[in-house]
Amino acid sequence: MSGNDKPARPGRTRRLAAAAAVAALEGAALAAWGIAMLAVGLLGDPDSPRQAEAGGVTVLALAAMPLAAAYGLWHARRWSRGPALIIQLVALPVAWTMVQAGGVMIAAGGVLGVAAVAELVLLVHPAATDALGIGRSTAEQ
Repeated sequence: MSGNDKPARPGRTRRLAAAAAVAALEGAALAAWGIAMLAVGLLGDPDSPRQAEAGGVTVLALAAMPLAAAYGLWHARRWSRGPALIIQLVALPVAWTMVQAGGVMIAAGGVLGVAAVAELVLLVHPAATDALGIGRSTAEQ
């Protein structure tokens, strides 16, 4: 096997690109929320500026995970599927809690729930797992 030989992989599929887009949107939404929390903590009049700032920094750090997963999925990196799946499994109970809160949160929770389910479906589809080189042994290929 020469240095240029690589295992055959189809590369990024439409499903994998869609999964990357969903993860990127989730990461961007978290980043926007974190920036808003920081802005309120620094410029606004929150009950506890320190708590608002710490919350903003924490949410910004959390935004890194779906953004990194989106990058990995877009570039068909095998490692990216695990973080992307974990994010969606965490998002489902968060979406349920948001829907239970009522008001505007019903719509936000619904959007988050639909996005999480769509992402899970995209990530477990055989085309996505094949593109990432997951799921089949070399003997089966």
